[in-house]
Amino acid sequence: MTATSVISDCVAAYASRLHAAIGVRHHVASPLGAWLLLALAGPASKGADRVSLTEVLGCDVDIAAGAAAELLASPHPLVASAAAVWTARQAPLSEDFLHWRENLPLEVTSGDLPGQAGLDSWAREHTFGLIDAFPLRWTPGLYLVLASALATKVSWEVPFELAPATRLGERSAWAAGLSRVLHTPDREDQRGHRQFVAVTRAAGEVAVHMATAAGGLLVVSVAARPEVPAGRVLAAAHSIGSAAALGTDIPHREPASLPLGEGPLWLVREETSSRPDGCTAVLPAWSARSEHDLSDAALGFTAVKNALASGPDPWDARQAAMARYSRTGFEAAAVTAVAVFAAMRQPRRRRVAELRFGHPYAVVAVTTEGNGVPHPSHPRTSAWHGLPVFSAWVSEPEDATADSGPESMQ
Repeated sequence: MTATSVISDCVAAYASRLHAAIGVRHHVASPLGAWLLLALAGPASKGADRVSLTEVLGCDVDIAAGAAAELLASPHPLVASAAAVWTARQAPLSEDFLHWRENLPLEVTSGDLPGQAGLDSWAREHTFGLIDAFPLRWTPGLYLVLASALATKVSWEVPFELAPATRLGERSAWAAGLSRVLHTPDREDQRGHRQFVAVTRAAGEVAVHMATAAGGLLVVSVAARPEVPAGRVLAAAHSIGSAAALGTDIPHREPASLPLGEGPLWLVREETSSRPDGCTAVLPAWSARSEHDLSDAALGFTAVKNALASGPDPWDARQAAMARYSRTGFEAAAVTAVAVFAAMRQPRRRRVAELRFGHPYAVVAVTTEGNGVPHPSHPRTSAWHGLPVFSAWVSEPEDATADSGPESMQ
């Protein structure tokens, strides 16, 4: 069993965590992009942080790290992937951190921390330009960044057709606000499109559409009844997508078993045709750009910060993501990053006494042997040792000048 064979369920479980933290607003995210960073950092963790990461990752940290290494070493032909760790010069890096960095997969870029322009350029380069700015901003105190990037740009095997938005049905609030929507090809050749009614544990009966891109990327759309919580629908979509990719049977209902008429998820009608029973699908085009704060402890990045940089230094973890679903294809990208900043060092309080000779005072010149101050334990070896040769009472001071001073007798 390879390491990557265990991560599908792990990433699906992490997706539930991530989407729960984001909420139900319109958004796009990359659970895998965040999971990869956690997996790469996992071997650096110890104690309670290692236990926490094991729970969040869904498997042992070493297995997760091995899976991340496999994914980066053998990327999918339709999904560009990259990872990097950068550190500032003079960064406070521990021996444990240096050991961890030395053992990262060869595919992880490592080097000096670039400025904002360099970070933005890396994001664009590894996302086909879909993410034009790095999700974290450079500051003078930034000294450690760990980042991942994922991106895809694909075309459907067979493009959708266009249909009036009214095809969404009278129950849809979107129908009045849209003009045209996407419709699966209305012909016998629906290559690259598969749609059916699935029966799921998480969300009950759901409408499913699968669009396949040339080269092997499957994009699964799943709609449940409006009252089903978003988290359950997302879980159903992950389960269906995984089953479809693995060739596992997906419980479903045949059109003949559905009652005629309009329901919340479909319209069942009868028509005269030589073609067998089947399903079509109508869905809107959509796009989203999102930025997510990943500092929620449930997402695992608190443990990552502790693993990579001990102490009270402030940190941040964010993800920038985008996606676009259209008549002809799908594109999506995400850059995920965790960064550590040097804490503002509070100056230590100290007491300073400035001694001021502002009135008459005495001066005594004493001879010693050697260059040091005489010590009581040193025996006197010469009559000159400790002899007060000159003494004075200073009561008429003069202006100081820039003279070179008296010449030495030596």
